[in-house]
Amino acid sequence: MNRREFELLFKRLYLPLGMYALRLVGDIDQAEDLVQEAFLKSWREVDEGKEISDFKSWIYRCVRNECISFLRGKREMADVEEIPEAGEEAIDTSERDARIWRAVDGLPEKCREIFLMSKRDGMTGEEIASELGISIKTVKNQMTKALSRLRQALSEGHKPFFLPFL
Repeated sequence: MNRREFELLFKRLYLPLGMYALRLVGDIDQAEDLVQEAFLKSWREVDEGKEISDFKSWIYRCVRNECISFLRGKREMADVEEIPEAGEEAIDTSERDARIWRAVDGLPEKCREIFLMSKRDGMTGEEIASELGISIKTVKNQMTKALSRLRQALSEGHKPFFLPFL
């Protein structure tokens, strides 16, 4: 594997791995640090000539191991040993989560803000309208726009996509 191939894998897998690590450690900054550390160690091994036949599975194991090392310093060993292997289900879930966050990030700024206030923060339409100084009708229109764009973005090239937060 050359540097360019590694960079492409990094760009493709970074966000899903971050979502996976976040589920394990529960802290977004720490999850990001752990994924970066796993990629750094991986690059060192690849650069030294290590052949990796299934890089995706291998890097998920590396991230899992980084998370376990981190958790060992924070929790009792019993908790750490309950972390399952990074199987297909965990990989699929993190890739799905990454697709969702990419799609949300692609929304227009005001639309994204209203969507996140509703879905992430649990605010009602009335609360959002009051907070932002806009009408409830504008909130509803922006939510309709957000959901439509998310469905479209998430279904491109995939079977129909179910948004778990709807």
